[in-house]
Formats: sequence, structure tokens, C-alpha cells
Amino acid sequence: MTIAIGDTLPSATFKEKTADGPVETTTDALFKGKRVVLFAVPGAFTPTCSLNHLPGYLENRDTILGKGVDDIAVVAVNDWHVMGAWAQSSGGLGKIHFLADWNAAFTKALGLDADLSGGSLGIRSKRYSMLVEDGVVKSLNVEENPGQATVSSAATMIEQL
Repeated sequence: MTIAIGDTLPSATFKEKTADGPVETTTDALFKGKRVVLFAVPGAFTPTCSLNHLPGYLENRDTILGKGVDDIAVVAVNDWHVMGAWAQSSGGLGKIHFLADWNAAFTKALGLDADLSGGSLGIRSKRYSMLVEDGVVKSLNVEENPGQATVSSAATMIEQL
């Protein structure tokens, strides 16, 4: 079953690189009592993710936060080392959360996992964006093609805010 608008996010634990090293953070810590934009990518450092999807959210960070959003996070089925390196190389470290869903537990619980073994990527996340208010999904934008970042783009999210 795929998560839908009006559903509560499943409980999960992520790892995130910080200046003090890796920390574990939970869905409660990230979303409880907050308005958060969450977007997911099939993989850190992959072309569409690095050249289109992530840059849109970084470039529009202030606009998004200016619309009453408390935080922005990106999640991928990668380990925290990879997500931390991506945060560093993209200039996003400290600006948005780079969440490692290393075992795809969160992604699978959402029903947004995709088998990209044909592209040598294994089980990954579908590309999507969502607005979450106090842990409840208020908008959800899932891409049909993992190589595109249009319906899940920062521009689309800004229109929905």
C-alpha cells in the first residue's frame, strides 16, 4: 500500500551526518509539531538527483522556508557516508537534512520503493516530494519516471505551499 494524502508517516529512524559525526534521528523528531518539505531521490550523486532535483530545493530554500515551512529534508536509500558526502559536495550541509534510509525501511513502509536493479542500483526510492504537517501527509507528488524531476520539483512544491 502506498502512502496517501491524509496518512500519518510511519515511524522510522534515519542516520544523518553532522559536524559532530553521524546522528540518528526519528520521524517524530523531524516531523512532530512541524511543517516539513520532504523529497526523495533514487540515489545521491546520480545525474537527475544532483543536477536537477537537489539544486532546485537548495536554490529555493529561503522561498520555501518563507512560506511557513520549518524544515526541508531529502531522503535516499544510501548510507550516511554517501549522504554526508553528497551534502558536503552540493553545498547543502547544514541547509537541509540529508537522511540516509540505508536499509530502505522507511521507503518500503511508504510503499514508494522501486526495484532499479536493471540500472545496477538495486532497491531504491521512487522520486517524490511531500509536504508533511505534524507527521501527516498534506501533499504528495510522485514521479512516474525516475529520470525526471518535474512533479516533485521545488517549483511544484512552492506552488502547493
